[in-house]
Amino acid sequence: MDMKEIAKELVAGCRAGGAKVRENLDALYSDDAVSVEAADMGGQGRETHGKAGIHGKHDWWDSSMEEHSTKVVGPFYHGEDQFSVMFEVDATDKESGKRFQMQEIGVYHVADGKITREEFHYAVE
Repeated sequence: MDMKEIAKELVAGCRAGGAKVRENLDALYSDDAVSVEAADMGGQGRETHGKAGIHGKHDWWDSSMEEHSTKVVGPFYHGEDQFSVMFEVDATDKESGKRFQMQEIGVYHVADGKITREEFHYAVE
């Protein structure tokens, strides 16, 4: 797959949600992909390495947050090896019960037909 095909498939999976997100992680990401957050999420640090680690991030989010809605905008292309996606999320932290809305931009780097790095940009307070 080329970068634009990967981007479109990632966005379609994010819009579908559920199992499709996990399937896309397995199909579209390189085995040694790196995921970088703007801030330490859940005490695990900012960087996560490998598909298993990225699956773990998704597990943490799913167990910690209740998503009410997610809007996915994009993809937006940058050259031949990067694209970005904007996410607008309405969720509740299950532990505190606090509901919040956030906007996040995911920047994805592609090499050899796979996502090799994702970086998430969002407001950190």
